[in-house]
Amino acid sequence: MRRLLLLRHTKSSWRDEALPDIERPLAPRGRRAAPAIGIYLRDHKLIPDLVLVSTAQRTRETWELINLMFAEAPTVRYDDKLYLADADDILKRIAKAPAAAETIMVVGHNPGLQELAVALYDGGEAIDLNRLKAKFPTGGLAIYEFGIDRWSDIRAKSGRLIEFMAPRDLV
Repeated sequence: MRRLLLLRHTKSSWRDEALPDIERPLAPRGRRAAPAIGIYLRDHKLIPDLVLVSTAQRTRETWELINLMFAEAPTVRYDDKLYLADADDILKRIAKAPAAAETIMVVGHNPGLQELAVALYDGGEAIDLNRLKAKFPTGGLAIYEFGIDRWSDIRAKSGRLIEFMAPRDLV
């Protein structure tokens, strides 16, 4: 069983409007939410084997704060093609993952993550799907399981949505 964790970066700062979008850091709220997500992942034994992270400042910071909650750091790939990627591009990056990685996490951006999360749905928690369709907030996490042998077999309508949560659900 393969598991995919789709995580939108936590809340970013708009304080310095002159900064290019890719360089925007996390806001204080985002710096508080990321460790809580890491604790949730650790406590629910959802530690990824491989993490694919957009090269944007806010996604890198989100991942680094989550990773502090793990005893051992997973393999991480920072990928500039994930910056503002659409659903198809994210899926292509996942499909290239090694077979040895049973759990993959993607730390990226909307609207691509939300589009992919909706496209992958082929069962699971309908209430979570409805929440996910309505809004994929910053810090939103969609957890999917797939009955595939290789990541290259991942397709639309092939996943079971196990859970969708936002940082406010962790309070």
